[in-house]
Amino acid sequence: MNDFEIIVVGGGHAGLEASFAAAHKGHKTLLITLNKKLMGNMPCNPSIGGSAKGIVVREIDALGGMMGKAADHHYLQMKMLNTGKGPGVQCLRSQQDKVEYPEYIQSLAYECSNLAIIEGMVIGLLHDDNHVFGVKLKDGTEIQSKAVILATGTYMESKIFRGSEVKEEGPDGEQPSKGLSPYLKSMGIDIIRLKTGTPPRIKSETIDFSQASIQPGTRGELAFSYETTHFIPFEEQVLCHLIYTTPETHKLIREHLDQTSLFSGLITGAGPRYCPSIESKIVNFPDKERHQLFLEPESRFTDSIYLQGFSTSMPKNIQEEMVKTLPGFEKAELLKYAYAIEYDAIQTYEYDATLRIKKWPGLYIAGQICGTSGYEEAAALGLMAGINASLNIEGKEPFILRRDQAYIGVMIDDLVTKGASEPYRLMSSRAEFRLLLRHDNADIRLTEIGYRLGLIFEDRYHKHLQKIDLISQATQLLQKTYIGAKKSVNQFLESIGSVPLKGGVQAYELLKRPGINFENVMQFMDDLQALNLKKDVMEEVEISTKFEGYIAKQKREADNLRKIEEMRIPDGFDYLHMDGLRLEARQKLDTVRPMTIGQASRISGVNPADVTILVLNVKRSLGYE
Repeated sequence: MNDFEIIVVGGGHAGLEASFAAAHKGHKTLLITLNKKLMGNMPCNPSIGGSAKGIVVREIDALGGMMGKAADHHYLQMKMLNTGKGPGVQCLRSQQDKVEYPEYIQSLAYECSNLAIIEGMVIGLLHDDNHVFGVKLKDGTEIQSKAVILATGTYMESKIFRGSEVKEEGPDGEQPSKGLSPYLKSMGIDIIRLKTGTPPRIKSETIDFSQASIQPGTRGELAFSYETTHFIPFEEQVLCHLIYTTPETHKLIREHLDQTSLFSGLITGAGPRYCPSIESKIVNFPDKERHQLFLEPESRFTDSIYLQGFSTSMPKNIQEEMVKTLPGFEKAELLKYAYAIEYDAIQTYEYDATLRIKKWPGLYIAGQICGTSGYEEAAALGLMAGINASLNIEGKEPFILRRDQAYIGVMIDDLVTKGASEPYRLMSSRAEFRLLLRHDNADIRLTEIGYRLGLIFEDRYHKHLQKIDLISQATQLLQKTYIGAKKSVNQFLESIGSVPLKGGVQAYELLKRPGINFENVMQFMDDLQALNLKKDVMEEVEISTKFEGYIAKQKREADNLRKIEEMRIPDGFDYLHMDGLRLEARQKLDTVRPMTIGQASRISGVNPADVTILVLNVKRSLGYE
């Protein structure tokens, strides 16, 4: 087989984004997957977005990734979350079509220039003493490359659990990836065992939805991708529903805890804290009388309902009983039984902020093998791995996003500095600069970067510059225009309960008033109307104006931190023999091997005094003192 520049192992969300990034940057790329038909598959909930995750999808799109485009193509429902809260936490969540989403993203992969796709199982790597340069397949085939990206998802040495039933299977009963994990161990790479799970799927026509609360989407033209121009009408979107567990549900689960794989001792891997099984909820929150469950359709082409919040590893017969204790589920039929799944991942201290395995140049990882959970996290890591593998073989500097630049930067920094004792999940609370990392401004933050990386093409970049110019023009008009105390103005202000004007006021300041939006002010400004602004431009100007002071404060804080954040630590720096550094700090720093002082400061077990000593030693090593 012809050699490639970059080989990607795994056709899930991480592997696809890595492949797209490498191929779009002009590199001859090979994607190796266990099953072509399952590329982009959603073995758990077919949804994209959610708290923080929705912003990550916008960031992926702003950098030139593909998940947002695919998510906008055939969704079942689109919803803006946290609309009653500030712009720093608002984000999109979509219910996807489990059939159409993978079909569409597969079509993008097959049409992608520079990308070849084959089926196969990778069981080892080609390498010399210090560099990886290809893969070994189960059938004996060896394929060389300049870089390898492992994106194995939850398939590596995976096992499925239901009660006492244990099977060596991947998600949805597919074949697991066997052999690669032991091979990585033989290379001195530390492997951890993680766990996740999925709930049962219920036949829709057997559910009495009259006992459930309707959960509609959000009206309006909503999209993850900045290039999306087609929107599915609100009336054509499907409904989700909400129910709650009952006392009978809780009683039944408690009576059979000894039969669940999780509490019987069969499962040893650490599970996700923020997406626990229903039996874990019952045990850990005994005071809770009920837990919410969302009923979410999986496709327009199936009769399957995803029972979100009801993940379990109970035996099949107990699952049947559990489901029938739920309101409206008395006659429910299970189409697919829930299960827990264990799989191998790589310790976070084995890779750096570029997602490169420290010990093995040429080897990168992405997705759940990094210790994460979720399609969005996986896709973001795939994009970053694809970019950095490409930059490396081009002989260019790596690409690392800061915590004040993107949620993607927050995630990677958290992983490499704080580790992942359980599958890592992005949440808005993990970001200290949430007001800078908003849903609305992902393109302003990152599209310029995507263009420089070669992933945003000229036409889109030109449109982006036009948008930036319109934002600037609109802001300047607001700042230089004064609105007088006209009768029409004051009548409007009184109608919305706002204080009437006694004299002229800057339009910019008027927009800052509570209850007043951009369009309210625009009705009194002919020059502003003449710009024919789109909704996204108006939204950006309004948020930037109303939250000007808070945004400026966070920018100052980020700038102050950056001074220390960006101080590079030389490769091979000797932490173990550094005078004045506590033993714990020496050990932690030597294990993680941070790239910057900022990363070092966020490592658990490294205190401010340690950081001060480290800074002095780094400066001395660089000849500053």
